[in-house]
Amino acid sequence: MPHVVTQSCCADASCVVACPVNCIHPAPGEPGFGTTEMLFVDPATCVGCSACVTACPVGAIKPDTALTPAELPFLELNAQYYQQNPHEDRTPLALVPKQRRLRRPGPFRVAVIGAGPAGLYTADELLRHPEIETVDVIDRLRTPYGLVRHGVAPDHGSTKRVTELFAAIESQPGFRYSLGVDVGTDVTLAQLRSEYHAVVYAVGASHDKQLGIPGEHLNGSLGATDLVGWYNGHPDRRELTVPLHHERAVVIGNGNVALDVARMLTRDPQWLAEHTDIAPHALNQLRHSTIREVRILGRRGPANAAFTVPELLGLKQATHVDVVVEADPATLTGTDRHSRILRELAERAAHMDSERAAHMDSERPAPTGSRPRIVLEFHAAPVEIIGDDRTVAVEIARTGADGVPTGSTRVVDAGLVVRAIGFRGTATTDLPTDPVTGIARHDRGRIEPGLYVAGWVKRGPRGFIGTNKTCAQETVESILDDLDAGLSAPTAQPRRRGADLDGWRRLDTAETARGAAEGRPRTKIFDPHEQARVQEPGESPRAPRTKRAWGVVPA
Repeated sequence: MPHVVTQSCCADASCVVACPVNCIHPAPGEPGFGTTEMLFVDPATCVGCSACVTACPVGAIKPDTALTPAELPFLELNAQYYQQNPHEDRTPLALVPKQRRLRRPGPFRVAVIGAGPAGLYTADELLRHPEIETVDVIDRLRTPYGLVRHGVAPDHGSTKRVTELFAAIESQPGFRYSLGVDVGTDVTLAQLRSEYHAVVYAVGASHDKQLGIPGEHLNGSLGATDLVGWYNGHPDRRELTVPLHHERAVVIGNGNVALDVARMLTRDPQWLAEHTDIAPHALNQLRHSTIREVRILGRRGPANAAFTVPELLGLKQATHVDVVVEADPATLTGTDRHSRILRELAERAAHMDSERAAHMDSERPAPTGSRPRIVLEFHAAPVEIIGDDRTVAVEIARTGADGVPTGSTRVVDAGLVVRAIGFRGTATTDLPTDPVTGIARHDRGRIEPGLYVAGWVKRGPRGFIGTNKTCAQETVESILDDLDAGLSAPTAQPRRRGADLDGWRRLDTAETARGAAEGRPRTKIFDPHEQARVQEPGESPRAPRTKRAWGVVPA
C-alpha cells in the first residue's frame, strides 16, 4: 500500500532514514533537498511498511487509502514530482553513513545559543557522538522551541507536533537547558568560550523588513513578526496593540506568513478556543473583532507568488472563509500547480458572485453570507498608509508585469495593515554579520575555531523546519573537524544558569493542565514572572517516554 506525504510535512527527512527501500525524495544530498516545499513518496517503490509513518515527527504521512477528500490532491502532487524527477537510477536501499568517531577522546562540552529548531537539531547532531559529553542549550526566553512555539500559526496544530521530536532530543543524556538567560547581559560570549570547547549561535531573524513608504509608523501598521508573536503568546509581544475594530485588514506580501495572518484574523474565535493554543489575550480580543475582509496584496502576478502549494491547498479547502482572487485572467492560464489552484479559486468566487446576482435579479433576498472573506489581489503595491495618528486607509498602486507601479492608484479603507514581506536578522557585536541582512560571515558554519553558527543567522530566513537539520549537520561537521585539530580546552567549569529541563517540564505540564481544564490543547503561560514561578523547583515531573524512531546510525 503506497503512502503519501500530506500538508504538514516539515521536511526534516527523518522518514528518509527510516525508509528501508529509499522511496522518499528528495533525500539529503539530492538536488532539491531543503528547497522543495515537501517530501514525496515514490508509489512505484513504496512497500507500505509504515516505517516512515512512525518516523515522521508531525504525522504527515498516511496510507493512500486513509486520505480524506481534502488530502487527495497530495496524491497528484506525489505523481507530478516523480513525473518530473524520475528516481529509477537510485539505490533501492537507504544507505546510512557510518558514525564518525573523533580522534581525540574528549569529553567535550558545547554551548548552543538558541533553543529553536536550529539549536535543538544542532544539539541532537552533537550528542550522536560519544565524545561530546555535554550540550547546554541557552535561550533568552524561559521556553524552548523558538518559531515552532511562537511562529507556527495556532491552527497548524499538526506542524507543532514536531515538538514531540524535540522532547526526545531533550531526553538524551548530556542535554541541558539554561532558559531565561540572555547572552550579552546575563553571561558574555567570552565567559561561555572559557567554559566550553565550542559555542554555536543558533538564533533566528527576528525583525520584519520595512516597506519604506509614508505612514508605516502609524498605530495599526504592524510587522507580521509582531502580530504572529502576539497571537502565539510571545512574551515580548503580549502587550501589542492590535486594532480589530475595522471591517477590513490589509496584509502586504504574498507568502505563507501572509496566509497565516489572514486565516487567523478570519477564524471563528470559538473554533480557535477549542482547537488551538492561541494566546488567551489574543483570543479575547478576536472575540470582539469586526474584521470581515482581509486583503492580501502581491506586487507581481500569480506566477510570482511565494505561497507554497500545500498552503494554497489548505486555503482552497477552508470552509470558514470565502476566498476571492483578483487578477487578470490572462495571468492564471499557467499549467503549474500554483496557477491551477488560483484559477480554481477565481472560478469558484465568480460562480458565487453570479449566484448572488441571480438572487438580486429575481428580487429574492440575496444570501447574507455570514463568512468573512480573504481577497488575494495581484499587481498591487502599497504607496502610502493613510491616517493622522492611526491607520485608516491604504493607497494602492496598480503595477505592471515587472512589479513597478503604472501610475494608477486607489484608496481602500483599513484599520490594520500588516507587512509580511520577509525577515531580517539582528546584527550582534559577537559575530561578524552583514549590517543589512544580519547573516553571519562563515565557512560551513565556522566563524573561527571555537565559534560557529547554525539556522537563520547562518543561511538567512529561508527553508522549512527540517532545513535546520541539514544546516546543523554541516555546522557540527566543522565543530568535529576543529575538535580533532585540537581546540583549546576550557579554563573554567560551566555555571548553571536560568531554568533547566525540569523547569521547562513543569511549565509544559502546567500549560497542558490548564488547557485540559478549559477544553483546549494548551493554555500558554506567557508572562515571564509567572513562567519563573511555575518553573521553581518542586516535585520533578516524570520525563516523557519517548523514542528516537527517526533512524539509527550504526556504530
